[in-house]
Amino acid sequence: MKGLVVKSTGNSYKVRVDDNTIIDCRVKGKLRLNGIRSTNPIAVGDYVTFEYENEENGIINDIVDRKNYIIRKASNLSKESQIIAANVDMAYVVVTIHSPQTLLQFIDRFLVSAEAYGIPCTILLNKYDLYQSEEDQAAIAEWKEIYELAGYEILCVSTTTGYNMQELKNRLAGKVSVFSGNSGVGKTSIIKWLTNLADLKTSEISKSFHKGQHTTTFAEMYETDNKGMIIDTPGVKAFGLLNLEEEEMSHYFPEIFRYSSDCQFYNCTHSHEPKCNVIRAVEEGKIAISRYQNYLTFMDDKNAKHREAQ
Repeated sequence: MKGLVVKSTGNSYKVRVDDNTIIDCRVKGKLRLNGIRSTNPIAVGDYVTFEYENEENGIINDIVDRKNYIIRKASNLSKESQIIAANVDMAYVVVTIHSPQTLLQFIDRFLVSAEAYGIPCTILLNKYDLYQSEEDQAAIAEWKEIYELAGYEILCVSTTTGYNMQELKNRLAGKVSVFSGNSGVGKTSIIKWLTNLADLKTSEISKSFHKGQHTTTFAEMYETDNKGMIIDTPGVKAFGLLNLEEEEMSHYFPEIFRYSSDCQFYNCTHSHEPKCNVIRAVEEGKIAISRYQNYLTFMDDKNAKHREAQ
C-alpha cells in the first residue's frame, strides 16, 4: 500500500491513503537513505509503502524516491541531519524584524540549503502591522535591497490585519510548500489563517528573553481550500548547513555565482584572489555586504570542519 506522510512525531507517522483515510504507521527496523545519517529517515511529504497490521495501523517498509528534500544539521548530533520536509515545490522562510528578531545569517543559511536542493524560496516577513515606525520601515527597506540584489522576494504579511494574506494563499494553490523559521515568528498563526483551522495552538513571545516559545512540536501537513499543501515545521534557533562542499558554496549564493564567471581564476574562492569579479561587485554595491560576509563565514565553517577531519 502507498501513502503520503502528513505528520511525523519521530517514532510514528500518520500516513494518508487515496481515500483520505489516515493510518498510524511505524517503521520496522531501520531505513537507510543513500548513506544519510538522519534523526528522522522519513519526513512529512514523503510517499511511503506500508503493510497493514490492522484497519488503523501499518508498518512502513520503504520510501518512494524523492524529487527533493530540505535538510539541516541536527542540533544534538553534529554528524547527523534532520530532514525538514520532502517533495517540496516552494519554501517560505518566515522572519520578523523584532519580537523576535531574525538574524540575517539564519535567513542566509536557510536560503543556501534551499538552493542546494533546488527548492525556490520566498522570504515571508510576518507581523508587518507591528513595523510601521520609521526605524522599522527603514530596516525593511534595507532587507529588501539586500535580498532583491540576490534575486529573492520579501513578501510582507500580517495575520492581524490580513495584509497580503490572500496573495500568499493564492500562491500556495496546487503546490506543496514548507514553512520554516525561528520560534515565535508566527508560522502557526499564518497557517491557522490560511487553513481556517481554529484549533491550531499559538504561543506568546517570552517577555523575559524576547524569544519565541515552541508551538509546533512535530512537522505536520495541512491543506488549504485551493488545494495547497502546507508543511509546518517546528521552530528552530539555528539552521546548520550540511553536506555542502567548500568549492560549491558560491553556487548557492545566486548573486555571487552570477558574477563569479568573470573571475580571473576558475577556482577563485572570492575571498582574496586578485581580479576577483565577486569582490569587485561587492565594492560596487552589486552584492550586499551582509550576504558576502555570510558567504565568507560559511566558507570558514567548512574549512574549520575540514581541518578537524584531518
